[in-house]
Amino acid sequence: MRLLLLGADGQIGWQLRRSLAVLGEVVALTPDSKNLCGDLRRPDGLAQTLQAVRPDVVVNAAAYTAVDRAETEPEAVFAINAIACEALARETQKMGAWLVHYSTDYVYDGSGERPWVETDLTAPLGVYGKSKLAGDEAIASLSSKYLILRTSWVYDSRGQNFVKSILKAAASRESLSVVADQWGSPTHAALIADITAHTLLKLSCHPAAENLSGVYHLAASGFTHWHAYACFVIEQGLACGLPLRVTPDKVQAISSAEYTAYARRPANSRLDTARLRETFGLSLAPWQDGVRAVVAELAGQSRFLNH
Repeated sequence: MRLLLLGADGQIGWQLRRSLAVLGEVVALTPDSKNLCGDLRRPDGLAQTLQAVRPDVVVNAAAYTAVDRAETEPEAVFAINAIACEALARETQKMGAWLVHYSTDYVYDGSGERPWVETDLTAPLGVYGKSKLAGDEAIASLSSKYLILRTSWVYDSRGQNFVKSILKAAASRESLSVVADQWGSPTHAALIADITAHTLLKLSCHPAAENLSGVYHLAASGFTHWHAYACFVIEQGLACGLPLRVTPDKVQAISSAEYTAYARRPANSRLDTARLRETFGLSLAPWQDGVRAVVAELAGQSRFLNH
Protein backbone atom coordinates (compact mmCIF):
# COMPACT_ATOMS: atom_id res chain seq x y z
CA MET A 1 0.00 0.00 0.00
CA ARG A 2 1.30 3.45 -0.90
CA LEU A 3 0.02 6.35 1.22
CA LEU A 4 0.31 10.09 0.65
CA LEU A 5 0.10 12.04 3.91
CA LEU A 6 -0.66 15.77 3.81
CA GLY A 7 -0.14 17.96 6.87
CA ALA A 8 2.58 15.70 8.22
CA ASP A 9 3.89 18.37 10.60
CA GLY A 10 0.62 18.90 12.52
CA GLN A 11 -0.60 17.20 15.68
CA ILE A 12 -2.50 14.44 13.88
CA GLY A 13 -0.11 14.33 10.94
CA TRP A 14 2.92 13.79 13.15
CA GLN A 15 1.25 10.81 14.81
CA LEU A 16 0.13 9.47 11.43
CA ARG A 17 3.75 9.23 10.31
CA ARG A 18 4.12 6.53 12.96
CA SER A 19 0.78 4.75 12.67
CA LEU A 20 0.62 4.58 8.87
CA ALA A 21 4.16 3.23 8.54
CA VAL A 22 2.96 -0.29 9.38
CA LEU A 23 0.67 -0.29 6.34
CA GLY A 24 3.24 0.43 3.65
CA GLU A 25 5.23 3.25 2.06
CA VAL A 26 4.30 6.69 3.40
CA VAL A 27 5.07 9.83 1.41
CA ALA A 28 4.76 12.53 4.10
CA LEU A 29 4.39 16.14 2.96
CA THR A 30 4.09 19.52 4.65
CA PRO A 31 3.21 22.90 3.09
CA ASP A 32 6.97 23.57 2.83
CA SER A 33 7.96 20.29 1.17
CA LYS A 34 10.43 20.94 -1.64
CA ASN A 35 10.07 18.27 -4.33
CA LEU A 36 6.31 17.69 -4.20
CA CYS A 37 3.54 20.17 -3.43
CA GLY A 38 1.89 19.60 -0.08
CA ASP A 39 0.37 23.07 0.15
CA LEU A 40 -3.45 23.02 0.28
CA ARG A 41 -3.50 26.60 -1.00
CA ARG A 42 -2.33 25.27 -4.37
CA PRO A 43 -4.97 22.84 -5.72
CA ASP A 44 -3.20 22.52 -9.08
CA GLY A 45 0.01 21.60 -7.30
CA LEU A 46 -1.84 19.02 -5.21
CA ALA A 47 -3.24 17.42 -8.34
CA GLN A 48 0.25 17.19 -9.82
CA THR A 49 1.53 15.63 -6.60
CA LEU A 50 -1.13 12.92 -6.68
CA GLN A 51 -0.39 12.18 -10.32
CA ALA A 52 3.32 11.86 -9.53
CA VAL A 53 2.96 9.73 -6.40
CA ARG A 54 0.01 7.57 -7.56
CA PRO A 55 -1.01 6.65 -4.00
CA ASP A 56 -3.50 3.97 -2.98
CA VAL A 57 -4.60 6.22 -0.12
CA VAL A 58 -4.45 9.97 0.47
CA VAL A 59 -4.68 11.02 4.12
CA ASN A 60 -5.38 14.72 4.53
CA ALA A 61 -4.37 15.88 7.99
CA ALA A 62 -3.84 19.49 6.90
CA ALA A 63 -6.36 22.21 7.75
CA TYR A 64 -6.85 25.84 8.69
CA THR A 65 -7.75 25.57 12.40
CA ALA A 66 -7.40 29.10 13.82
CA VAL A 67 -11.07 29.46 14.73
CA ASP A 68 -11.04 33.12 15.75
CA ARG A 69 -8.77 34.34 12.97
CA ALA A 70 -10.94 32.49 10.45
CA GLU A 71 -13.69 35.05 10.99
CA THR A 72 -11.47 37.77 9.47
CA GLU A 73 -10.02 35.84 6.51
CA PRO A 74 -12.72 33.58 5.07
CA GLU A 75 -11.11 33.30 1.63
CA ALA A 76 -7.96 31.76 3.07
CA VAL A 77 -9.98 29.41 5.27
CA PHE A 78 -12.17 28.15 2.43
CA ALA A 79 -9.17 27.75 0.14
CA ILE A 80 -7.55 25.29 2.54
CA ASN A 81 -10.57 23.62 4.15
CA ALA A 82 -12.91 23.39 1.16
CA ILE A 83 -11.41 24.11 -2.27
CA ALA A 84 -8.39 21.87 -1.61
CA CYS A 85 -10.72 19.05 -0.55
CA GLU A 86 -12.56 19.33 -3.84
CA ALA A 87 -9.27 19.00 -5.72
CA LEU A 88 -8.23 15.99 -3.65
CA ALA A 89 -11.58 14.30 -4.13
CA ARG A 90 -11.48 14.76 -7.90
CA GLU A 91 -7.98 13.35 -8.24
CA THR A 92 -8.45 10.38 -5.91
CA GLN A 93 -11.67 9.51 -7.72
CA LYS A 94 -9.85 9.54 -11.07
CA MET A 95 -7.17 7.16 -9.87
CA GLY A 96 -9.39 4.97 -7.69
CA ALA A 97 -7.60 5.88 -4.46
CA TRP A 98 -9.10 6.21 -1.01
CA LEU A 99 -9.32 9.66 0.58
CA VAL A 100 -9.21 10.02 4.37
CA HIS A 101 -10.09 13.46 5.69
CA TYR A 102 -10.49 14.90 9.20
CA SER A 103 -13.48 17.05 10.06
CA THR A 104 -14.79 18.63 13.24
CA ASP A 105 -17.57 18.98 15.77
CA TYR A 106 -17.83 22.62 14.61
CA VAL A 107 -20.07 21.54 11.71
CA TYR A 108 -22.91 21.26 14.28
CA ASP A 109 -24.58 24.16 16.06
CA GLY A 110 -23.80 22.87 19.55
CA SER A 111 -27.40 22.81 20.75
CA GLY A 112 -28.90 20.29 23.16
CA GLU A 113 -27.12 17.73 25.31
CA ARG A 114 -27.44 14.53 23.24
CA PRO A 115 -24.27 13.35 21.49
CA TRP A 116 -24.34 14.15 17.79
CA VAL A 117 -24.77 11.31 15.30
CA GLU A 118 -23.53 11.41 11.73
CA THR A 119 -27.03 11.87 10.27
CA ASP A 120 -27.86 14.96 12.34
CA LEU A 121 -28.42 18.21 10.51
CA THR A 122 -25.34 20.41 10.26
CA ALA A 123 -25.48 24.13 11.09
CA PRO A 124 -22.02 25.65 11.70
CA LEU A 125 -21.81 28.74 13.89
CA GLY A 126 -18.81 30.39 12.23
CA VAL A 127 -16.50 30.57 9.24
CA TYR A 128 -14.26 27.72 10.39
CA GLY A 129 -17.17 25.29 10.77
CA LYS A 130 -18.71 26.39 7.48
CA SER A 131 -15.45 25.84 5.64
CA LYS A 132 -14.99 22.37 7.12
CA LEU A 133 -18.55 21.42 6.22
CA ALA A 134 -17.98 22.64 2.65
CA GLY A 135 -14.94 20.37 2.46
CA ASP A 136 -16.94 17.41 3.78
CA GLU A 137 -19.69 17.98 1.24
CA ALA A 138 -17.24 18.29 -1.64
CA ILE A 139 -15.62 14.97 -0.76
CA ALA A 140 -18.93 13.17 -0.30
CA SER A 141 -20.25 14.42 -3.64
CA LEU A 142 -17.13 13.73 -5.72
CA SER A 143 -15.57 10.61 -4.24
CA SER A 144 -16.83 7.04 -3.94
CA LYS A 145 -13.98 5.84 -1.70
CA TYR A 146 -13.63 8.15 1.28
CA LEU A 147 -13.63 8.35 5.06
CA ILE A 148 -14.51 11.64 6.75
CA LEU A 149 -13.52 11.34 10.40
CA ARG A 150 -15.12 14.05 12.53
CA THR A 151 -13.28 14.58 15.78
CA SER A 152 -13.11 17.11 18.62
CA TRP A 153 -10.84 18.81 21.14
CA VAL A 154 -7.61 17.42 19.66
CA TYR A 155 -4.37 17.67 21.63
CA ASP A 156 -0.89 16.15 21.63
CA SER A 157 2.56 16.81 23.05
CA ARG A 158 3.31 18.57 19.77
CA GLY A 159 1.79 21.84 18.55
CA GLN A 160 -0.47 24.32 20.32
CA ASN A 161 -3.42 22.94 22.27
CA PHE A 162 -5.42 23.19 25.48
CA VAL A 163 -3.31 20.79 27.54
CA LYS A 164 -0.08 22.68 26.92
CA SER A 165 -1.74 26.08 27.35
CA ILE A 166 -3.25 25.13 30.70
CA LEU A 167 0.02 23.74 32.06
CA LYS A 168 1.96 26.83 31.02
CA ALA A 169 -0.71 29.14 32.45
CA ALA A 170 -0.80 27.16 35.70
CA ALA A 171 2.96 27.54 36.02
CA SER A 172 2.95 31.32 35.63
CA ARG A 173 -0.31 32.57 37.16
CA GLU A 174 -1.98 32.53 40.57
CA SER A 175 -5.43 31.46 39.33
CA LEU A 176 -7.31 30.54 36.15
CA SER A 177 -10.85 30.96 34.82
CA VAL A 178 -12.19 28.27 32.46
CA VAL A 179 -15.64 27.82 30.93
CA ALA A 180 -17.78 25.05 32.37
CA ASP A 181 -20.75 25.04 29.95
CA GLN A 182 -19.09 23.65 26.79
CA TRP A 183 -18.98 19.83 26.62
CA GLY A 184 -16.94 17.45 24.51
CA SER A 185 -14.33 14.69 24.46
CA PRO A 186 -10.62 15.59 24.65
CA THR A 187 -9.04 13.39 21.96
CA HIS A 188 -5.37 12.49 21.75
CA ALA A 189 -3.92 12.80 18.24
CA ALA A 190 -2.27 9.41 18.73
CA LEU A 191 -5.69 7.79 19.18
CA ILE A 192 -6.92 9.41 15.96
CA ALA A 193 -3.84 8.19 14.10
CA ASP A 194 -4.09 4.64 15.42
CA ILE A 195 -7.79 4.39 14.58
CA THR A 196 -7.06 5.70 11.09
CA ALA A 197 -4.50 2.96 10.50
CA HIS A 198 -6.90 0.34 11.85
CA THR A 199 -9.74 1.43 9.57
CA LEU A 200 -7.48 1.44 6.51
CA LEU A 201 -6.28 -2.06 7.32
CA LYS A 202 -9.89 -3.20 7.62
CA LEU A 203 -10.78 -1.56 4.29
CA SER A 204 -7.86 -3.27 2.55
CA CYS A 205 -9.27 -6.67 3.57
CA HIS A 206 -12.98 -5.94 3.04
CA PRO A 207 -14.60 -7.46 -0.07
CA ALA A 208 -16.99 -4.51 -0.46
CA ALA A 209 -14.91 -1.72 1.04
CA GLU A 210 -16.58 1.07 -0.91
CA ASN A 211 -19.81 0.33 0.96
CA LEU A 212 -18.06 1.58 4.11
CA SER A 213 -17.41 5.03 2.66
CA GLY A 214 -18.93 7.86 4.65
CA VAL A 215 -18.76 10.10 7.68
CA TYR A 216 -17.71 8.69 11.06
CA HIS A 217 -17.32 10.30 14.47
CA LEU A 218 -13.95 9.64 16.10
CA ALA A 219 -13.35 10.83 19.65
CA ALA A 220 -12.17 9.39 22.93
CA SER A 221 -14.86 7.86 25.13
CA GLY A 222 -16.53 9.88 27.86
CA PHE A 223 -17.47 13.54 28.05
CA THR A 224 -16.34 16.50 30.13
CA HIS A 225 -16.37 20.30 30.06
CA TRP A 226 -13.38 22.62 29.74
CA HIS A 227 -13.23 23.47 33.45
CA ALA A 228 -13.13 19.85 34.59
CA TYR A 229 -10.67 19.10 31.80
CA ALA A 230 -8.37 21.88 32.99
CA CYS A 231 -8.52 20.65 36.58
CA PHE A 232 -7.63 17.12 35.46
CA VAL A 233 -4.66 18.39 33.43
CA ILE A 234 -3.37 20.33 36.43
CA GLU A 235 -3.83 17.32 38.73
CA GLN A 236 -1.78 15.19 36.37
CA GLY A 237 0.86 17.88 36.02
CA LEU A 238 1.28 18.12 39.78
CA ALA A 239 1.42 14.32 40.07
CA CYS A 240 4.25 14.33 37.50
CA GLY A 241 6.19 16.90 39.49
CA LEU A 242 5.65 19.97 37.32
CA PRO A 243 6.17 23.22 39.29
CA LEU A 244 2.63 24.57 38.93
CA ARG A 245 1.44 27.54 40.97
CA VAL A 246 -2.25 26.93 40.27
CA THR A 247 -3.95 23.97 41.92
CA PRO A 248 -7.38 22.64 40.86
CA ASP A 249 -9.13 24.59 43.62
CA LYS A 250 -7.78 27.82 42.08
CA VAL A 251 -9.48 27.19 38.74
CA GLN A 252 -12.69 29.21 38.62
CA ALA A 253 -15.63 27.91 36.58
CA ILE A 254 -17.17 30.56 34.33
CA SER A 255 -19.83 30.66 31.63
CA SER A 256 -19.23 31.10 27.90
CA ALA A 257 -20.80 34.55 28.19
CA GLU A 258 -17.99 35.53 30.55
CA TYR A 259 -15.27 34.34 28.17
CA THR A 260 -14.34 36.73 25.39
CA ALA A 261 -13.77 35.06 22.00
CA TYR A 262 -14.16 36.37 18.48
CA ALA A 263 -15.89 33.24 17.15
CA ARG A 264 -18.75 31.38 18.80
CA ARG A 265 -17.95 27.91 20.12
CA PRO A 266 -20.48 25.04 20.17
CA ALA A 267 -21.77 24.34 23.68
CA ASN A 268 -22.38 20.69 22.88
CA SER A 269 -19.50 18.98 21.07
CA ARG A 270 -20.37 15.47 22.26
CA LEU A 271 -19.94 12.99 19.40
CA ASP A 272 -21.62 9.58 19.26
CA THR A 273 -18.97 7.15 18.00
CA ALA A 274 -21.19 4.03 17.75
CA ARG A 275 -21.07 3.90 13.94
CA LEU A 276 -17.26 3.85 13.88
CA ARG A 277 -16.99 1.32 16.68
CA GLU A 278 -19.56 -1.07 15.25
CA THR A 279 -18.46 -0.82 11.61
CA PHE A 280 -14.76 -1.38 12.28
CA GLY A 281 -14.92 -3.46 15.48
CA LEU A 282 -13.27 -0.88 17.70
CA SER A 283 -13.25 0.29 21.28
CA LEU A 284 -12.11 3.80 22.16
CA ALA A 285 -10.08 4.59 25.25
CA PRO A 286 -11.35 7.03 27.90
CA TRP A 287 -10.26 10.63 27.30
CA GLN A 288 -8.36 10.63 30.60
CA ASP A 289 -5.90 7.99 29.34
CA GLY A 290 -4.54 10.17 26.56
CA VAL A 291 -4.29 13.23 28.81
CA ARG A 292 -2.26 11.28 31.37
CA ALA A 293 0.13 10.09 28.67
CA VAL A 294 0.66 13.53 27.15
CA VAL A 295 1.13 15.31 30.48
CA ALA A 296 3.67 12.66 31.53
CA GLU A 297 5.50 13.12 28.22
CA LEU A 298 5.56 16.90 28.62
CA ALA A 299 6.74 16.61 32.21
CA GLY A 300 9.70 14.62 30.93
CA GLN A 301 10.76 17.51 28.73
CA SER A 302 12.96 19.56 31.04
CA ARG A 303 12.42 22.88 29.26
CA PHE A 304 8.74 22.48 28.38
CA LEU A 305 7.43 25.25 30.68
CA ASN A 306 10.11 27.68 29.48
CA HIS A 307 8.95 27.68 25.84
